[in-house]
Amino acid sequence: MKSRKTERTKKLTRRRFLKNSAVAAAGLMIPTSVARAMAAKPINSKRKRPNVLFISVDDLRPQLGCYGRPETISPNLNRLASEGVIFTNHFVQCPACAPSRYSLLTGQRPHRSRLESYTMQAFDLIPQKYEGRPVSLPHQFKLNGYRTVSVGKISHSPDGRKRGPSIIETDAYDAGDTGEPELPFGWDEVYTPYGQWKTAWGAFFAYAGGKTRIPGKTPSTEAADVPDTGYPDGLIAQEAIKKLRELKGQPFFLAVGFYKPHLPFNSPRKYWDAYERDKIKLSATPDAPKNIDPNISLHNSYELTPRYTGLATPGVVTGDEARKLRHGYYACVHYIDTQVGKVLSELDRLGLRDNTIVVVWGDHGWHLGDYSIWGKSTLFEFALRSPLIIRAPDVSVAGGKNPQLIESLDIYPTLCRLCGLEIPQHLDGKSFAALLKNPDLPGKGYACSYHKKEDFVGETMRTNQYRIVRWTDLNNKTIQIELYNHKTDPDETENIADKHPELTRKLLSQMRIINSQTVGKKGK
Repeated sequence: MKSRKTERTKKLTRRRFLKNSAVAAAGLMIPTSVARAMAAKPINSKRKRPNVLFISVDDLRPQLGCYGRPETISPNLNRLASEGVIFTNHFVQCPACAPSRYSLLTGQRPHRSRLESYTMQAFDLIPQKYEGRPVSLPHQFKLNGYRTVSVGKISHSPDGRKRGPSIIETDAYDAGDTGEPELPFGWDEVYTPYGQWKTAWGAFFAYAGGKTRIPGKTPSTEAADVPDTGYPDGLIAQEAIKKLRELKGQPFFLAVGFYKPHLPFNSPRKYWDAYERDKIKLSATPDAPKNIDPNISLHNSYELTPRYTGLATPGVVTGDEARKLRHGYYACVHYIDTQVGKVLSELDRLGLRDNTIVVVWGDHGWHLGDYSIWGKSTLFEFALRSPLIIRAPDVSVAGGKNPQLIESLDIYPTLCRLCGLEIPQHLDGKSFAALLKNPDLPGKGYACSYHKKEDFVGETMRTNQYRIVRWTDLNNKTIQIELYNHKTDPDETENIADKHPELTRKLLSQMRIINSQTVGKKGK
């Protein structure tokens, strides 16, 4: 056991380091004003038990009108943003579905000591036995008397069940579920409408007429002349509306997870017709960033090729093909925006608007030809930054745009604070509820993300001005360092780590401290 003197010396050393380093300059210390707000009484004093409508959208990058990107049609999300607050610098913890959702739903970081959480089996790390503390975000609400309901894809599997090994090995998504829930104890009800597609995974990769993906043999886009329910997200919206009607009159946490714009880019033809393809612009950053090894930092667009057809030359996307893919992505965004609008309209019709917190969250970003990449799974801004819109009655400032750095794992404690629930001690995130009410407050000043790529492990920290990236091998030996200055290079086109060794060293030290202080890592 360590002596008190040793512990005291350790704390003083860390305090001295933080004071003398560039941490304060980079905004990594939580300001006193924010700390006081975090410790205050529940911020929603007028309404003690607001409902929560949590909407997740798969692969949604912040290419929306409310984020200053009018090329996509998103009137309903724009309207929600005008009534609440959008966070313009929200970052996920991992650029992939399962670990990103795992981190949000547990409020914990998927860092190196949890290498398994980088994989598709991320939810294996959630305790399967309740031992006196909530094991997930919905479980905490359930323990506090809320009715918790999941519709669509919220954890990772569309039906909320763990994926069996056969699915990972063969890519056969219509079989192999273990039957065990990904979020034990979390949900009172889990609904996965799959209609004519027979299984949840079949619906996730749906084509019109009940067809589903055959890896390598089906196209990457489809524009069928069908109604909204001709694809599964229309069914998810219908089910969400049905659940809202059933839940009225009791405190509820309703999570609704939409599939699109995940590949394949399939949606009803009317959403495609709303765009003119020849006016769709391609990525402004088609080339790989300077001074990096692309074999480490980038990938071969594995989600697109060879899993789908549609390219004349596998692995090579021409200008016309890129424009068609972007067209399909935009059409899917428009389609999902309409489904979100239907759910929000029903919330209003039922008279639940004034006592329901609405959250719209993208589980990560997506490269649409940026650096010639199609897909997620990089540690660049394109894959890590995603939309976060929150409307909290009597709290959020209408039309607010908050530029503070927010991490997905901060959403768990924030919702607890807004609803007057105790914030579990084992969470790594920090509540940003105060920022909803006062956008002028400073934030914590950092966002950390992680990714495992074959034999490489990457970790990155975004500050208000910089992004630092460290890639290592599986033995934790550094193999590449990247540094980007967002003040002069917001698209991260040039690695300047070699030009600024002292700054690089300080930022790496700061990132190491954040990871060493992770609460969830210690199991507290």
